[in-house]
Amino acid sequence: MSAQLSSRVVAEARSWIGTPYRHQASLKGVGCDCLGLLRGVWRNVMGAEPELPPPYSPDWAEAGADTLLAAARRHLVEIPLATFVPGDVLLFRWRDGLPAKHCAVATSADTMIHAHDGASVAEVAFAPWWRRHLAHAFRFPES
Repeated sequence: MSAQLSSRVVAEARSWIGTPYRHQASLKGVGCDCLGLLRGVWRNVMGAEPELPPPYSPDWAEAGADTLLAAARRHLVEIPLATFVPGDVLLFRWRDGLPAKHCAVATSADTMIHAHDGASVAEVAFAPWWRRHLAHAFRFPES
């Protein structure tokens, strides 16, 4: 990813910090979930969203389909886990064999921005727990 694109993605993700968690929402300052955060970053950095997600329940990933991973593969560039840089998208799964259920934007090798239930969008340490659950990494496509 170019340094310019990386900087724009990180700056946009940081502008969402403090946005309350709201399932299925994607409005900066109003509410978002982890996918809504990623959608908002895409809109403000890349332009129109390439597709809108269908309605989904809070337990959508337990249904078995790896929907989040499939969508990421359609619109982002998959990269080896060890090569992520600031601005890249990180996907997490809670246990082996389960679909990816959570996403975040890397802001450094040791920090990320994400939205999760019960909290506002925050920049947090990419702690060992998160590292154990990291399943995939993606980069925004160059225009």
